[in-house]
Order: sequence, then C-alpha cells, then structure tokens
Amino acid sequence: MKRALLAFCLLVLLSHAARADGKREPINVDVCFNYGCVTQWQVQFEAARFAEVLKTLHEAQNAEEERARLAIVIGQLYRLAAEQTPIGNDRGGNYEDAGVWGRMDCIDHSTTTSRFLRLIEAQGGLRWHRVLEPVRRMRFFVLQHYSAAIETIENAPKEESAAAQKYVVDSWFRDNGEPAVILPLEEWMKGNEPDV
Repeated sequence: MKRALLAFCLLVLLSHAARADGKREPINVDVCFNYGCVTQWQVQFEAARFAEVLKTLHEAQNAEEERARLAIVIGQLYRLAAEQTPIGNDRGGNYEDAGVWGRMDCIDHSTTTSRFLRLIEAQGGLRWHRVLEPVRRMRFFVLQHYSAAIETIENAPKEESAAAQKYVVDSWFRDNGEPAVILPLEEWMKGNEPDV
C-alpha cells in the first residue's frame, strides 16, 4: 500500500516537473458548428498565444474600452479555432454559407462565443464585465435569434450607471475571424442590428 502511494506521489511530482520548463499546458475549448451544435470539436489554444490575445484586454481602461477590445478578441479566437476546425468557412448570417462544412448558425455562435467568454473570464481577462447565459429573442413567434451575453460589474465606471448594463456579444453577423458585434441587450431585443 505504501509503495503504491509513493509511486502515485512520484508520478504527480514528475507530471508537475514536466511543466517546470516554463511551458504552460494548452487551453482547451469546444467549438460547435454545422447548425444547432450538431458537430463539436475540441480546439487547443497554445497558452502563449492565448495570453497574447488576452493582452489587449488587460490594457482596457474602462468598460466601454473593454467591450471594444473584447469584440476584437472574440474574432481572434475564432480565427485561431479555424486553424483546427472548418469554421473558417463560416460567413455572416445563414445564407452566404448554406450547405458548407463548418457553417455556423446563431446557436453555434452563441454557444461557442459563450465558451470563449467563459474561458477569457476564467483566465482573468475581464475586469469590467461578467459572462451571462446566452440570450434569445423571438419575433413573430417563429423567428428566433440567440447570442452570448455579458454585463458590467460593480467596479465598472460610474458612466455605466449604478445598475449593471447587459450586452450581447454576437459573432453571427460577421464572417469568421472578424470582430464580434457588441450591442446593448435592450437594443438587440428590439431587433436592432448592425449594418453588415
């Protein structure tokens, strides 16, 4: 029994020593595509590349700047994920890429973008916002659209108002790798969309 415990402890120590070379473990996240998250693939972001992408977020001086930078970072993460998956074929909306392997609808985007946001949050990339569950708007009882969502947190600047402000982070509107669209949730729920 003592030998088995000693062997286990030695194995744990050796596994940690293997990372003593300064390299960090890759960061894994699932990406879904082909409409409705029918296909899911795990992608690995090299820790150094992921840290470089997050660096731009750490330079934000307020919530508004963090949102602007976050839009770019989401696009960069999609571009990196496209190196390992066919999502580089995805085009904004649902019509430019109909039938293409790697296409993404709003369910794929809201799910994947939410996963990216949670990963960013877990890695300390957000100071002014927190990640929410994906949101859905429904028009005419049949037209639905989903998006990832964030809200400002208490330490956000006073110009954001005392109440938390909610925003959608919607990557569906644009081609793979382009900055996500970030809009106030209230405006998005009314059907307001960017000119794309």
